[in-house]
Parts: sequence; C-alpha cells; structure tokens
Amino acid sequence: MAHINRSALVPYSPEQMYRLVDNIPQYPQFLPWCRTAVEHERDGDQVKASIEIAKGAVNKRFTTLNRLQANKIIEMRLVDGPFKHLQGFWRFDELMAGKCKVSLDLDFEFSNKILSIAVGPIFNQVANTLVDSFVERARSVYGKA
Repeated sequence: MAHINRSALVPYSPEQMYRLVDNIPQYPQFLPWCRTAVEHERDGDQVKASIEIAKGAVNKRFTTLNRLQANKIIEMRLVDGPFKHLQGFWRFDELMAGKCKVSLDLDFEFSNKILSIAVGPIFNQVANTLVDSFVERARSVYGKA
C-alpha cells in the first residue's frame, strides 16, 4: 500500500483553503490532469463526488464519499474506482490570524498489479503535487498575501 503525506504553510485562512478543496466542480479549471469532477450529491456534512484523471494514454475515474468538518477536515473514502483501497484526508490547521497549514494524507492500493504498473506512477505524481496545486490556486483566487 502506498502512503502520501504532503503539507504546506500558506498565508491564507483555513476557511479560504477549505473552500478551494471543497469546490470539487472547479478542479478541471486548475488541475491539468483532471478531465472531469462531478458532485453526485451533497447532504449536510457529506459529499459524494467523482474525479476523472486523464494524463497521456491513461484515463481513470474514481468516486469517493467525503465527510466534511467545515474549515477543518475533509475525509475521503473510496466508493468506486481502480483501487482496492483509497482513503485519506485534507486538514486545515490555523497557525496565526489568516494563516494555516494545509495537509494531505492518502493511503491507496490499486485493485491489481497491472493497474498499479500502468496508473501508479501517474497517480503518485498527481497526489504528490496536489497540495502545491491548491496553493497555486489560492494565489490565483485570493492574490498574493
């Protein structure tokens, strides 16, 4: 099983960063590998959503059920996709007024060895650059702090 843990200290509030990560339909606008991002349903503190990763000849879609703790944590669990196991969370910790630490923690395993060989390197690259991508998105949306 693969584990990815990335974080960044940003000059934006937990609320600002949470809003970006929770705005799933906007992902294709700033994540170059994201072909589609769809919210199937949003009910209180849960969101069921699908993301389609497209890079080169690889095109895979997966669906997660995300449990939300507004401005604090987004927990993700696999519903459907090319994984045997996928779970993780985004965490937004306030440091000082208007600043926070954004963390992404993911555990995943592909459903079979062929998928792991074909898609694994691409998914690793995507997952490893997600935090940086959201930091760049924050600069674009909120301006340099």
